Amino acid sequence: MLYWPDTVLVLDYLVGITEINKEGDVLQIFQNYPNPVKDQTTITLYVPEKDKVALMILDMPGRKIINTERVLERGYHSFRFTPGGGEIFFFTAFWKGTSSSIKILHTASKTVRVSSLEYIGSDNAVEHLKTAEAIRGFQFSLGDELLFIGFTDTLQSGMLDAPETSETYTFQFAYNIPCPGTPTVTYEGQIYNTIQIFSQCWLKENLNVGTMIPGTQEMEENGLIEKYCYFDEEDSCAIYGGLYQWREMIQYTTTQGVQGICPPGWHIPTDEEWKVLEGIVDSQYPVGDPEWDQTGMRGFDAGKNLKTTYGWHDNGNGTDLYGFSALPGGFRYYEGYFGGMGINTFFWSGTESSSFSAWYRRLVCSVVEAFRNYDFKKEGFSVRCVRD
Repeated sequence: MLYWPDTVLVLDYLVGITEINKEGDVLQIFQNYPNPVKDQTTITLYVPEKDKVALMILDMPGRKIINTERVLERGYHSFRFTPGGGEIFFFTAFWKGTSSSIKILHTASKTVRVSSLEYIGSDNAVEHLKTAEAIRGFQFSLGDELLFIGFTDTLQSGMLDAPETSETYTFQFAYNIPCPGTPTVTYEGQIYNTIQIFSQCWLKENLNVGTMIPGTQEMEENGLIEKYCYFDEEDSCAIYGGLYQWREMIQYTTTQGVQGICPPGWHIPTDEEWKVLEGIVDSQYPVGDPEWDQTGMRGFDAGKNLKTTYGWHDNGNGTDLYGFSALPGGFRYYEGYFGGMGINTFFWSGTESSSFSAWYRRLVCSVVEAFRNYDFKKEGFSVRCVRD
């Protein structure tokens, strides 16, 4: 993990942590993570000079839940807070007549456990010079895919790349806005809106390109882009986009990250790029968390935050918090019939699972998590494109 303005990437240990405040003379509490919290959360504070620090936690009515103090050295200190019953808590630290506070949100507000605060430790190691031999380089082979994660305050942004030369990476922390410089994309007679979700730029609508063929017919490598429309009705494609078999979508290659049927400068999202998106939009499991490597329902509320605020059956609408606006467009079963409209949606990834299956994502009306698995390439699923 690199802390700005450090420029050295190190493996397995932290080096060169600098004060967030240039003068280094201000008590600071950084927003807890995760927030909202379900079970436990970590709070980090910076103490400018060794002295006694009083720590107090209040609940929403103003009652003192925890009131303690300890002598802390200059530097960064972390605490683990386990909230009891209640939805909102206020954590305040007092040092030499100054104070700093944060608000903590609690999702499991009806718990009966007692609140607790545990000191985890500090990271106040002496800084190493960037030219010192003790600094260890991060080793990887050219062509290896790396996951880069950037932080600012409580936000976390991620991107993937396989660098073969020195590169400069710019992290984006905006969301629910058109992609800067590319608010729309015109492709094959259709105009698509774009949506910036941190360091990823997505088409805001499902892809709708190609000539409709009956759901009972298999797609072929014939030089034409073919699509299925739910119940063989063009109006369905106009609302929910087309449904595509995997090989047609990827344009009959097995290389992930290719353009496929996406517009120029855009590509079919890989399984790993879907994981980054899920980590961005989930309130509990961040980018890079092993949770996203699992199959089945994963995460805490990623699915809910990706779904539109309307159109889903059984009051299963989402928050559309980041503007992805996933609609319940259903799917085309590999045997040739359609199902699931209003109940779920399936999105292909560009990553194979085997010679006859590939990874996909599924969102369901009654479920707040996001589903990951693999299925036959002959299924007809929706397609979202992500910018190169």
